[in-house]
Amino acid sequence: MTKKLIIAIVAVFIAWQIIDYVLHTMILGSAYGATAHLWRPMEEMKNGLMAIVGLISAAVFVYIYAAFISNKSMATAVKYGVIFGIGAGVSMGYGSYSVMPIPYGMALGWFLGTLVCAAVGGILVGLLVKEDAPKM
Repeated sequence: MTKKLIIAIVAVFIAWQIIDYVLHTMILGSAYGATAHLWRPMEEMKNGLMAIVGLISAAVFVYIYAAFISNKSMATAVKYGVIFGIGAGVSMGYGSYSVMPIPYGMALGWFLGTLVCAAVGGILVGLLVKEDAPKM
């Protein structure tokens, strides 16, 4: 089971990195440029830390499904991903919008991007995780 969990974690991490690249570079790139005063300069970005955060998030996402969802099916996995995405996306997009002077389109993009990432993560765990994870 551990090997399958590791494969699922890596798959979710890679999928999320690809989606994030498309979202933040291609879709929201101009919005970031227009709000450059809010962000660190590119040379000061903590990209290594961001990768570690993404990997830990993917591991927790996969582990929650593997350890705590008893009815493992594609339908359950997709529902898990969508529900997780709504909760995390509202916090990421609209929670940030409530305290930061970002354009509404950026908040919406963060919400939808988080929702898409989690839904794709749900599909991946549905495909890759069939058994319960060992309990901690």
